[in-house]
Amino acid sequence: MQPAAVLSRSSSILALNHGQRKSLQSHVASRATCRRSKSCRLAVVISATLQVDSSTSPSWKETLNNDLKYISSAHDKVVQALNPEEREMHELQQKMEALQAELARAHGQIHRSEEVVDKTLSELKQLEQVVAGLHVADVAAAPMALPTVSPPQPQPRAPSTEPSSSKSKRNNGLKSSLKIEPELKNFWYPIQFTAKLVPDVLEPIELFDETWVLFRDEAGKAACIRDECAHRACPLSLGTIKDGKVTCAYHGWEFNGAGACEKMPSTRFCKGVEVRSLPIVERDGLVFVWTGEEGEPDIEVPDLSPPKGYVIHSEIVLDVPVEHGLLVENLLDLAHAPFTHTATFARGWPIPEMVKFHLLEKLGGNWDPYPIDMSFLPPVMTVSTIGLNQPGKIERGMRCEECSKHLHQLHVNLPAKEGRTRLLYRMSLDFLGWVRYVPGIQLLWKQVANQVLGEDLRLVLGQQDRMQRGGDTWGFPVPYDKLAVRYRRWRNNLGSAAAAPTRAAEITMNAGELFMEDEECDTCSITESQPEAHF
Repeated sequence: MQPAAVLSRSSSILALNHGQRKSLQSHVASRATCRRSKSCRLAVVISATLQVDSSTSPSWKETLNNDLKYISSAHDKVVQALNPEEREMHELQQKMEALQAELARAHGQIHRSEEVVDKTLSELKQLEQVVAGLHVADVAAAPMALPTVSPPQPQPRAPSTEPSSSKSKRNNGLKSSLKIEPELKNFWYPIQFTAKLVPDVLEPIELFDETWVLFRDEAGKAACIRDECAHRACPLSLGTIKDGKVTCAYHGWEFNGAGACEKMPSTRFCKGVEVRSLPIVERDGLVFVWTGEEGEPDIEVPDLSPPKGYVIHSEIVLDVPVEHGLLVENLLDLAHAPFTHTATFARGWPIPEMVKFHLLEKLGGNWDPYPIDMSFLPPVMTVSTIGLNQPGKIERGMRCEECSKHLHQLHVNLPAKEGRTRLLYRMSLDFLGWVRYVPGIQLLWKQVANQVLGEDLRLVLGQQDRMQRGGDTWGFPVPYDKLAVRYRRWRNNLGSAAAAPTRAAEITMNAGELFMEDEECDTCSITESQPEAHF
């Protein structure tokens, strides 16, 4: 082949290869341009997406932290699975964290309760004023023991040389006695507070010189039977009670709430053996019994509930070594307060120029100058309402209803036997309702009651001693004795023709029909020219 031909052919091949290379380069460039365009579009989309979701998507730091936490948690679980001690330590740590969280919540509650605490502290200051007014020095001290007096054997008093007609005229025939009239039995008597009579407990009591045992029967109802076994007169209160049945400690005889004997161990059972039981009713938070010996009760159970709006704060039962009538007369006498109760509720009271009792009904009224309403409820109850503008402070010259705060008292003076009284005391308030939830408050109220009673007791014990020696507690009554005079006259007329018609009428009339209508103490004045007081 000729060299020229070869050269020409080589040039052609070289040109063809160059064209193919240029075509390939153009194709590659086109593909690269397309890729760049797609990348730009993708970048724009990604950028827009990141701009839209940047507020919600976690940052790379957060993602890294989450990953580290996951890895650490997985590591801890592996370590706990391989090491029990580490697992226990982890559990303790979790409990500690839970306690710390609970403590934090408690701190938060404490801070939120600051206003409540401040209010409570303010109310506690009011309670301190009440306690200060009653002059209680030490709340934690044991309740003061009631003073006991052992009077010498009474010696008969020589007959008085004073004409009996003159003495009778002076006291209008009033006479005191330590004897308990049989007619007093024909009433309903509250002998215990309902809250204090608990199941499976025997409580021996004395009433009209007779012994009784109080308990709850198998149905949970109050029962009162003679505290004397029908077998050999052993006190049933020395025995036991189970499921409302009383078992005698001597021979195991068992009695129910109606007094019937249901078991006689170790011998043949005899039907019809029983001890006396008393009719019994629970009302107004009190347990009432009917002590009358003849017939069924012919009068209703009295209403002794506190007035509306009052809350009961204290219920106390005391045994007092004084005849119940002397105690009733003491409770119906407020004129003695600034002379007798100088260490308790009347501490600092000035002695008024005149003390009066204004009758609003036959057996009740109000005191002047004290904001105190008082009444006698036959046969043995006294009720009083004391007005208080400030806790623990009685303001003279005001009426009870004019005061913003009030204290209501019920005294039940049960004739246990000659010379002894079972005293039930209930105190209610129409303010400071939260005080009854204060721990130990009942010990405080009992101590206060003991202190007040202790101040009275030494005096009425002295009266009782003088009566045993022939003295007369009604030697010379004066106007402020009006309410106690009416009680004594009611007592003196028990069993007389004046009280004979019906016992229901006595209660309806508050026993007031037994008193003379024309006897008004307010018009009585004791002077040298007029020495006689007429009631």
